[in-house]
Amino acid sequence: MKQYWALLPMTIISCFLFLSSLAQQPVKPCFKVLVLYENGGHHIAYSTQAKVWLNQLAIDSNFVIQYLIGTDSITEDFLQQYQLFIQLDYAPYAWKDKAVKAFEQYIEKGRGGWIGFHHATLLGEFDGYKMWQWFSSFMGGIQFKNYIPDFADGTVQIEDTLNPIMKGLPHNFTINKEEWYTYDKSPRQNVHVIARV
Repeated sequence: MKQYWALLPMTIISCFLFLSSLAQQPVKPCFKVLVLYENGGHHIAYSTQAKVWLNQLAIDSNFVIQYLIGTDSITEDFLQQYQLFIQLDYAPYAWKDKAVKAFEQYIEKGRGGWIGFHHATLLGEFDGYKMWQWFSSFMGGIQFKNYIPDFADGTVQIEDTLNPIMKGLPHNFTINKEEWYTYDKSPRQNVHVIARV
């Protein structure tokens, strides 16, 4: 019996060390995010700061991010590993044909979500490229008209207060000194509006 009592402290210490090692193992990420962004131009500071924020959000929320600065590697097989596609200040023109087809299938077949920032809705004919008609329809049938050249304040009014993306936000809030785009028409007839400016 004395032998068992002598082994008890060693067994408890071993169990504690084993459980501690399990607690220190990294938790498997919940999901993977692909971020397509411009790595230059006059909005580079925006992309740089957005990456810092996204990296911290990924740590805090347990997901993995991969960044791309072009569409060369985007194929249907490549996109299958991602549950979210973020178009961070990357225009919807000058994409490789295979990337266009892969992205359209990714969205149409519901393989993942999409979030676009800034240049993501720069829809029209720019730099000799035709407008991506599918993407225009995806954005509600809009075409870029112009932008407000001087930074302006805008009041955001939430319309869909039950949408989880609006959780914790007031019904109205102001965004100060932002560059706002204008479009040829309202996309309201073709999309579900979550908030308006």
